[in-house]
Amino acid sequence: MAVFVALGAFLMTLAGGWTAQRVTDRRHLVLGLAGGLMLGVVGLDLLPEALEAAGTEVFGVPAALLLFVAGFLLAHLVERLLAVRQAAHGAEEHDGRAPEVGLTAAAAMVGHSAMDGVAIGAAFQVDGGMGLAVALAVIAHDFADGFNTYTITSLYGNDRRKALAMLFADAAAPVVGAASTSFVTIPEPALGAYLGFFGGALLYLAAAEILPEAHHEHPARSTVLCTIAGAAFIWLVVGLAS
Repeated sequence: MAVFVALGAFLMTLAGGWTAQRVTDRRHLVLGLAGGLMLGVVGLDLLPEALEAAGTEVFGVPAALLLFVAGFLLAHLVERLLAVRQAAHGAEEHDGRAPEVGLTAAAAMVGHSAMDGVAIGAAFQVDGGMGLAVALAVIAHDFADGFNTYTITSLYGNDRRKALAMLFADAAAPVVGAASTSFVTIPEPALGAYLGFFGGALLYLAAAEILPEAHHEHPARSTVLCTIAGAAFIWLVVGLAS
């Protein structure tokens, strides 16, 4: 049942990626929306779940928040190191961005989607009603995941083939994650730690890369409105799921 329901997440993720690639003539609006969706996912979905699941504190600070900061800093460090390496070897970058960063970020999205599938499977092990509630929440925000996965991969100069490959991997991940719960159970503290770390990396991409690029050539009011709409959409999804 969990795997069957996870197929809905598969289709919704593909729908998000399809939408992202079909509106390339409004790229600034796409990026503005993607930034808002990512901000909403981090602040309204990932961090609350991470704080609840991780539980413990390290020197007076919740472990999830420490890992959130670590994820942010690591994303910044990886991007700078890859950019410096490419410049040293005389390789061309895409508007100053290393394509490997986009692939790494998309891979993190795939990992997050796999955890979504695990959450669906674990919820169904507890109760069918809980499983359906979790599945609906996952399916609703997987549109944003597919949208962001395709956008991030493309933004960093990767070709359409690679962007589509990462999109399909992201779509399949919830199904694989749901199936894995038949054999493996992830401890709640470990899941909270992962969500905190991933949230930090995702926020870096939204704040330092996606949103500045959205306003680089088109500093329009409509772009800001798309960002607000993206965050509001995630708020709506979280509210309906709770």
